[in-house]
Amino acid sequence: MSLDRTFPVWAPHADDVSLVVTGRDPLPLTRGEDGWWRLPEPLEASSAPLGYAFAVDGADPHPDPRSRRQPDGVHAPGREFDPDARVWDDGDWRGRDLTGAVIYELHIGTFTPEGTLDAAATRLDHLVGLGVEAVELLPVNAFNGTHNWGYDGVLWYAVHEPYGGPEAYQRFVDACHARGVAVIQDVVYNHLGPSGNYLPVFGPYLGDAHSTWGASLNLDGPDSDEVRRYILDNVRYWLEDMHVDGLRLDAVHALHDSRAEHILEAMAREAASVGERTGRPATLIAESDLNDPKLIRSRARHGYGLDAQWDDDVHHALHANLTGEITGYYADFGDPSALVKVFERGFFHDGSWSSFRARHHGRPIDADIPFARLVAFSQDHDQIGNRAAGDRLTASLGAGSLAVAAALTLLGPFTPMMFMGEEWGATTPWQFFTSHPEKELGEATARGRIAEFARMGWDPAVVPDPQDPQTFQRSKLDWSEPERPEHARLLGWYRTLTALRRDVPSDARATDVTYDDGVLAFTRGGLRVEAALSGGGLAAAGDGAEVAAEFGDAVRVTRASV
Repeated sequence: MSLDRTFPVWAPHADDVSLVVTGRDPLPLTRGEDGWWRLPEPLEASSAPLGYAFAVDGADPHPDPRSRRQPDGVHAPGREFDPDARVWDDGDWRGRDLTGAVIYELHIGTFTPEGTLDAAATRLDHLVGLGVEAVELLPVNAFNGTHNWGYDGVLWYAVHEPYGGPEAYQRFVDACHARGVAVIQDVVYNHLGPSGNYLPVFGPYLGDAHSTWGASLNLDGPDSDEVRRYILDNVRYWLEDMHVDGLRLDAVHALHDSRAEHILEAMAREAASVGERTGRPATLIAESDLNDPKLIRSRARHGYGLDAQWDDDVHHALHANLTGEITGYYADFGDPSALVKVFERGFFHDGSWSSFRARHHGRPIDADIPFARLVAFSQDHDQIGNRAAGDRLTASLGAGSLAVAAALTLLGPFTPMMFMGEEWGATTPWQFFTSHPEKELGEATARGRIAEFARMGWDPAVVPDPQDPQTFQRSKLDWSEPERPEHARLLGWYRTLTALRRDVPSDARATDVTYDDGVLAFTRGGLRVEAALSGGGLAAAGDGAEVAAEFGDAVRVTRASV
């Protein structure tokens, strides 16, 4: 992709659109029959990238919906950025199939003290030593304010400037590929943030449907062809122009689309096209609350053709059985039989009764779909950050139980994902934080957070103020912790587990899954794993050759007898 100096913008119902280049008089654009407006002739070349915005029907100028850089924030003019200007160093990188890979989820703003992409790149040696094969970045697109989880983004093509902007993003991807690590980018197509969303000024980007987070995109109404192209071009932008290896698609159950080809299927088609052009696999991973195997069924079999999906049922079964917490959506998962079921069948709710929803939920996974297409984890940003205090498992479990959680996740039949810091038992919380500059929006966010947890019986006094800068600071990792003996021991355990996993075929199912006298056991890929769900008290080893003994009282891994 190179710069289009005619500055095209889609505004199908506008009567007048002008290009406003910083330091120049406005330039009127010419409307085409397709609702796109452009300069009649390309603007002359400039020695430096131009700052620009668009004025629609005489209103104040607003950023280009496809702006690739917002150096002064989401309300200011954008600046030209040509992704093709970079001379990439990853020409030898051929990518990899990310199903079965060890994934590490991280948030750029809290992964390092500096909170930048360049600083995150300095920690890649740690991730490589840990056995990480892919990093998954929480959303990095532009939002209003300095820090945020990333799910309030409004300009999907622009990298948040405090993280370093798009050039730093390219450097990070290059650095990952140089170390053999793939990059997955979390993207949000189901809603936009509350501040800086100017898409409705330009056209009918938003539909009639609403979710918890606000208005949904217009995926199936009048003029939805160009809205869908806006999304599909963004898919291509990350995968092709920014050399990303995969996308994690946020909350796809909130995508309201009644068209014959669902937008998810269209995304899968777009990703396949990118893969054909680049010769690198382009992986799409969905976050879905539906427990519907149609998402990961092939398009040839009338599925959507996505490569993988998150499996919250595995998390819930692990969490409930290790912590004893069985309130809310954990209610159905407290019995160890829930763990046995997810290891054998992938979904727990596969048409079964869901007490939390007060209805039956889900359907069985197709017999021929490998469990490597289900992403499993014992902790992630949602399951930590959406707790009232943002407390990790470290706050409630001992070392033995943490070792059990790691073993079941990393040696189980799923694609394993860990959340930043869990590998050493980080004690820093990961809380819900925002930095809305608008006073009323910030106060409303804080009130809503307190009210949400009050409804669930939490003491409002323990709910941190998301607008307090200290809430953000508390959530940053403490990189001195891995040097301490108790943390170094757990870190060594994670390294042992990822090394063992490399010798197990990624599509190997768990067999002989049993629960007896407090011990969950299964066989997979030549390994027999026995884990005491209490975190200790495991009986002495039998005749098997033990291959992982760091937490022998809690977990035993032996070579399975043939």
